[in-house]
Amino acid sequence: MYYFEEYKGKNILRSDYIQEVNAFFTTRQGFDFDLEKARRVVSPTQTHTSNVQIVDDRTEYPDTDGLITDLKDCLVYLRFADCTPLIFYDNVKKVGAISHAGWRGTADKIGVKTVDKMTVNYGSKPKDITVLIGPAISVCCYEVGDDVKEKLLSTVSDQTGLTNGMNVDLKNINARQLEEKGVKKIDICPYCTCCNNDLFFSYRKENGTKERHYAVLKL
Repeated sequence: MYYFEEYKGKNILRSDYIQEVNAFFTTRQGFDFDLEKARRVVSPTQTHTSNVQIVDDRTEYPDTDGLITDLKDCLVYLRFADCTPLIFYDNVKKVGAISHAGWRGTADKIGVKTVDKMTVNYGSKPKDITVLIGPAISVCCYEVGDDVKEKLLSTVSDQTGLTNGMNVDLKNINARQLEEKGVKKIDICPYCTCCNNDLFFSYRKENGTKERHYAVLKL
């Protein structure tokens, strides 16, 4: 279940599905990362790919839309304004990740690719991974063309309940992909960034705004 709280003077959104580590979504109020006691703050150059990287000693992660880390002194964040934020945490292997799933990332199953990389590199099992699907544009506001709709629906075996006319449900498509991969514990945020534009930034609602809210993870 999602809930708002004040954290270091800012309103943020958390889920009680992940309580062992610091995982949250910011709002329009933003966030001052200097307040976090982290040796490193890492954020990739997002380009709507399905490229997922492991956080290491590099300072830059170009063309990267997913980061995985097991570093305890490192804060990772990605930027969003309608696209679907995914936060992952494996409480057994103590490894986490954030991925950016716009329609292209969703069509390329970036969430599943993140789980696969956690499995290969850390020995994670899908059943041990909890996923938070954060605030994003919802089916009520996300109308697409036939080609995009077909690409998104082709990524899952069970397409039930994922569309409403030409509107598609990116959050639940990502959830369905992960469920079909074997992930058992998924919390889907009810907030639509377009409808709740007073709380979150929306690329569609705000005619291409460059402002972003964040998905944040610090182990």
